[in-house]
Amino acid sequence: KWKGEGTTQNLESIVIGRCYDYIRIVNPAVGEKNCSQIWEAFKNAFINKDPCSILPKDYALFINLSLHTIPPNKSLFWENNQLLVNSFAARGRRYMSLGDTLFGFVGDFLNWCGQADSPGLDYESCPTTMECENNAVESFWRMASITYAQHSSGVIHVLLNGSADGGAYPQPGFFADYEIPNLQKDNISEIVIWVVDDIEGPDKDSCGINSVKTLETRLKTLGYDVTCTDNYKSVMFLLCLD
Repeated sequence: KWKGEGTTQNLESIVIGRCYDYIRIVNPAVGEKNCSQIWEAFKNAFINKDPCSILPKDYALFINLSLHTIPPNKSLFWENNQLLVNSFAARGRRYMSLGDTLFGFVGDFLNWCGQADSPGLDYESCPTTMECENNAVESFWRMASITYAQHSSGVIHVLLNGSADGGAYPQPGFFADYEIPNLQKDNISEIVIWVVDDIEGPDKDSCGINSVKTLETRLKTLGYDVTCTDNYKSVMFLLCLD
């Protein structure tokens, strides 16, 4: 028995339903997608396999079937503030974060894993990243993050949590390890960093200091035009609302 929670009940119905929800209502501009094929490709990435030996490339077919254009200037990367990013991006209306792409939308907040030598899903428990890095969910988000970064262009936005333990820019982290290395420099005009503290939360990190300075230095060394703003007003208003 693994330490993580098991597969989300009704996973197949949720993934297929989210796929149709996305192409019909959330973002019909992506055009027709075969939601049954997308589910099959998703499932076949991890089913019948040791749940600790799933690699990002196992999701390649799923990504190919669900891929679509990410509008320029709309990409929104983040660390340690998923719910805030969801409300700020507004399902692609303001920005298109990874969770607002079709391939991110179908997996958001779900859990899943298979079992070696069995076609079934494991609803009892799934491995955590502490137990093994190459688990079904971790590898899914790695592949999704790589793809998202590769297809982002124009002005890139990054929303970081200035109150987070361990700093606003975590290393290791998805942004540090999978997204920055896969940005296509020739397609990017500027990187805009927003460091937002929790309301009444500690101010642990800001532009130009600590981990944010590390990030700014890394991006500038890579040749990017970088701007950084503390407590960006639009995001603060959302936090105040909540």
